[in-house]
Amino acid sequence: MDIQYLLMLQELRNNTGDALTPFMEWVSAFAVDYLILFAVFYYWNRDKRGGLYTLTSYYFCMVLTPLIKLTACVYRPWIRDSRIVPAGDSITTATGYSFPSGHTTTATPIAGGMAVNIWKNKSLRPISVIFALFIPLLMFSRNYLGVHTPQDVCVGCLLSLLSLYGTAKLFSYLDEHPEKENILLLAGLLFCCAALFYITVKSYPMDYDADGNILVDPQKMMNDGYGDIGKMIGFIIARFVEKTWVRFEPFGNGMAGILACLAALIPMILMKDYFRPVLVEMFGSHWGKLLFSIVYTFYYIAFVPFVLKKLMIKPQEA
Repeated sequence: MDIQYLLMLQELRNNTGDALTPFMEWVSAFAVDYLILFAVFYYWNRDKRGGLYTLTSYYFCMVLTPLIKLTACVYRPWIRDSRIVPAGDSITTATGYSFPSGHTTTATPIAGGMAVNIWKNKSLRPISVIFALFIPLLMFSRNYLGVHTPQDVCVGCLLSLLSLYGTAKLFSYLDEHPEKENILLLAGLLFCCAALFYITVKSYPMDYDADGNILVDPQKMMNDGYGDIGKMIGFIIARFVEKTWVRFEPFGNGMAGILACLAALIPMILMKDYFRPVLVEMFGSHWGKLLFSIVYTFYYIAFVPFVLKKLMIKPQEA
């Protein structure tokens, strides 16, 4: 059934001359490259707690997704059925195993968290609806491009919704027991270390095509796992630093605060293109991606709030 659905969408693409393919590729790229900027800006400028809620849900998904992917080891649709031909250049960006969809577990906690946050402001609810609608659009784009089955995106969405719910419960618990946060951060760090050990030493399927080429190289698949788990490690370190020494407050609607926060987003975009390759070259794909994720996350969780606070940008009034 899942392959038949993808074949139906593939026929639609062919019959329409791939008219929607560029848009669907843009949706997929936007979800993993730029969507997080909204949550980070919200964290810096509008609502620290709301931003942390969104980002923490995202980090939970970043840890769980590679664990599930590298345990299930489900091949991509075109490997399972040669009739599937992914659209455009999507096959070059669809690395790793297929289940669950990493794009979905990236976009859903961020877009969903932002939808929840913004819904609180009645005048901004149309924006909340846009964030919410982006989730099914992203899920459909992964099916339309032929890189994920419906099961991949549906389970990814379910995992993300559970993460959003679990994070809300966790935050409520910490409201009543703030002294427990350091213990939970330490437990999270130990879990991340165990996750890295697990994906490194476990066995993987070693299947080959008719020409003797390996269908999926486990070493390449682990690269994303190291990078994703590194995001949670970076958050744990940065959160401890921020809550212990920085303790910033959102910088509000003032023009200086808005411009400073917008300017601080620019290095986040540039770091992926220029800093990550340097670390990968120096330390290899696994550890380079891990280190980049730690530095990248520390930058927006702790470093930028520290710098903006030192610049004495006036916080918003309570």
